[in-house]
Amino acid sequence: MIRRFTLRFNVVGKCSSLHGLLLGESNVTQYDRYILSSLLRMFGLFALVLVGVYWVNHAVSLFDQLIAGGHSILVFFELSALGLPSLIRIVLPIAGFAAAVYVTNRLSEESELTVMQAIGSSPWRIARPVLVFGLLVGSMMMILSHVLLPAALAQLKLREMEISQYSSTRLLTEGAFLHPTSGITFFIHTIEDDGTLKNIFLSDRRNDAEVVTYTALEAFLFRKDDATTLLMFDGLIQRLQIEDAELTTTSFENFSYDISSLLATKAQRKRTIRELSSQELMFDHGQIEQFEGFSKGSLLEELHQRFSRALVCIAAAMIGFSALQLGSFSRFVIWHRVALGVILLGIMEALRAPSSAPVIDHPELWPLIYAPALLGIAASTLLLWLSAHPDLVLRTTGPTVKQQ
Repeated sequence: MIRRFTLRFNVVGKCSSLHGLLLGESNVTQYDRYILSSLLRMFGLFALVLVGVYWVNHAVSLFDQLIAGGHSILVFFELSALGLPSLIRIVLPIAGFAAAVYVTNRLSEESELTVMQAIGSSPWRIARPVLVFGLLVGSMMMILSHVLLPAALAQLKLREMEISQYSSTRLLTEGAFLHPTSGITFFIHTIEDDGTLKNIFLSDRRNDAEVVTYTALEAFLFRKDDATTLLMFDGLIQRLQIEDAELTTTSFENFSYDISSLLATKAQRKRTIRELSSQELMFDHGQIEQFEGFSKGSLLEELHQRFSRALVCIAAAMIGFSALQLGSFSRFVIWHRVALGVILLGIMEALRAPSSAPVIDHPELWPLIYAPALLGIAASTLLLWLSAHPDLVLRTTGPTVKQQ
């Protein structure tokens, strides 16, 4: 009896204090700011952790590739930074959902949501700061999808092309047999300070019918436009016919060998659809279809996907909040509601690919792209409606103490 009286006294005291806090509209706005600030703090924490995890997994392989190719650590950090918008786009809905779940659970454990309901606040009223939070996260996603991500991808592809163009430095390693591509073996004995290559050996086994071997006393790398040529002096060409086992030799004073294919240089490249700006997708889609080969359906699918990602962020935050509103506030069944929210979020994400695929072949079906996000918002609305009508839901209760 003493425990029950103490608990009732504490709850009633908190009810009265909150009731006094929420009497004025300015105080209500202050309470909304309190919940919103909590959501934003936890969102920043979860987003930072998730981006860090994704970045570490991506950075390990990128670091190995760049360092093995002889590039500096600055190139690694530059490419890693350009890849961050793609990682952030993935984690934003997840971080919004996690922040909504965490803050709602904390408010429930501290009886603040219970007190809010006790003084007459409906689930719709309590959900207002969560909706504002979802709109803020959706705005971040809009800026990311329409501005930052296309620009970062375009710059990333440009830097990768530049790195590929200057990858001829892989061949300038003295005293080692190199294999820049299948069937090619290249060897340099010495590299002079002026760039002269001494004692060159080049074996070309890409043709199954013959093996061609080039040797030279000196050589230079000559680059013009998109072509890279190996100029060899005072050398010998040996051709071995595999079928006849016949060897022919030819000496030369100077000889040029095109090694552009060995360097895999891609001076000209086609833009990917994710690099196109939203302005181009909206106003220049006719020229893009004509000159870059993208279909109208693929352009519409990409454009509306960028808008739908913002709705997904709103739906994720509202699902995280509304799932924990369903039923009574009992810490013993909190994970059941969290699992419900995770399942709804997973269903929404799983439906995104099937809903957007038909748009590529049938552009008039572009409204289907918004169906998963709208379904998530509808599910959260249904959960809030059920929490506002508890008589329709089987309410859970905590463990009871049997008195003797």
